[in-house]
Amino acid sequence: MAESMLMQNKVSLWKQGLCWLVLLGPLFFLSYGQVNQFTATRDDVGSMVIGWEHAIPFMPWTIVPYWSIDLLYGISLFICTSKQELTRHGCRLLAASLIASVGFLVFPLKFTFVRPETQGMFGWLFQQLEQFDLPYNQAPSLHIILTWLLWLRFRQHLGEGARLLSGAWFLLIALSVLTTWQHHFIDVVSGFVVGVMISYAIPVEGHGRWKRPSVHAMRLATKYCVGGIVFLLAGLWIPQGVILLWPAAALLMVAAGYAGLGVSVFQKNIHGDLSLSARWLLFPYLAGAWLSKKWFSRRRSLSNVVYGGVALGRFPDRTIAQAAVFDLTAEFHKGSRKAERWEAYPLMDLVVPGVPDIRQAVMKLSQLQQRHESVLVCCALGLSRSATVVAAWLLKEGHAGSVTQAVALIKSRRPQVVLTFAHLQVLETFSKELQCQISP
Repeated sequence: MAESMLMQNKVSLWKQGLCWLVLLGPLFFLSYGQVNQFTATRDDVGSMVIGWEHAIPFMPWTIVPYWSIDLLYGISLFICTSKQELTRHGCRLLAASLIASVGFLVFPLKFTFVRPETQGMFGWLFQQLEQFDLPYNQAPSLHIILTWLLWLRFRQHLGEGARLLSGAWFLLIALSVLTTWQHHFIDVVSGFVVGVMISYAIPVEGHGRWKRPSVHAMRLATKYCVGGIVFLLAGLWIPQGVILLWPAAALLMVAAGYAGLGVSVFQKNIHGDLSLSARWLLFPYLAGAWLSKKWFSRRRSLSNVVYGGVALGRFPDRTIAQAAVFDLTAEFHKGSRKAERWEAYPLMDLVVPGVPDIRQAVMKLSQLQQRHESVLVCCALGLSRSATVVAAWLLKEGHAGSVTQAVALIKSRRPQVVLTFAHLQVLETFSKELQCQISP
């Protein structure tokens, strides 16, 4: 029965993949070709070439990896293992074609190098390319956008060895747009930026839900928004200050998180990993958060055992003593850190968690504590988010009879803990909820 359902699911996904291919294939060639033909008739087409680009060699054989993206494009629609993954991957590819076409129309550019005549098989491949590809669809490079989006899908379904091999091939595809003299460097950079933005805006896993923010969260959102606007204006005002648009985008997205989108802006999964797209887009903020953690934790211990093998501490570095880690940060990536069990329940930094979040976090912590002899409950510094959850866990398990006792026990183990009046209030609400459950 289970095998029959699995087979039906695979057949259904293949049919949906075929439908997406029938939609996307013609759309890709139609939009790309028509915009190219239209731009060729315009008299306002410029070019952007950096001096060192003239040193890029023409390598005819790289037309092979360049062309291979067409085959990989089709295959990518048949390797997805769920309807959600296939739908969002298809939407990404659709967005790529539409956004690139708009870019070609709004910022028309022309490739300026004259390609040498090529013979043999490579020459034939160039001839086929030239039949529909005029040198006017430049920035952002649709080839680069698709390379990024396709690589994300293939790496998701390959083992470690095959992932490295596919990564090398996709890197070769990306480089081939330069060595086949199809694109200038600005096209590559803008294509990568657009690709990351598309994959971030259309995540394959999870979804964001807006929640009404607290007053304190809105204050934080305002601060990050102001910071983002300052970087945005500076990037637009300062000559060659375009790089400042990166921290502007990162801060504005974090502001959106505090304004109601919550932890979804970090795209962190239950295993503690942020999506690759989020790591790229939010890198300026994430780097700042990491530097802040390193600075403020330099005189604090990694962790302190509170009760029954449950330790309270900061986000760990490479060495982890505990068997299990309960990660409450939204802004830190697990990466290569190892633990017998790593489970994440992301909470926004500097915001008092609500009772529903505390309830869920305590339930997960109880399960971890029952299965592992030692558990590290961590946030950035191990002072607020993690301390609130551990205090609630002490109340839930009966290791403390009141909020006052729970906080006193935690502070006796980790004196630097910071629990404000708002934290204590939410713990009191949680405690009353527990008492109502116990009372007949």
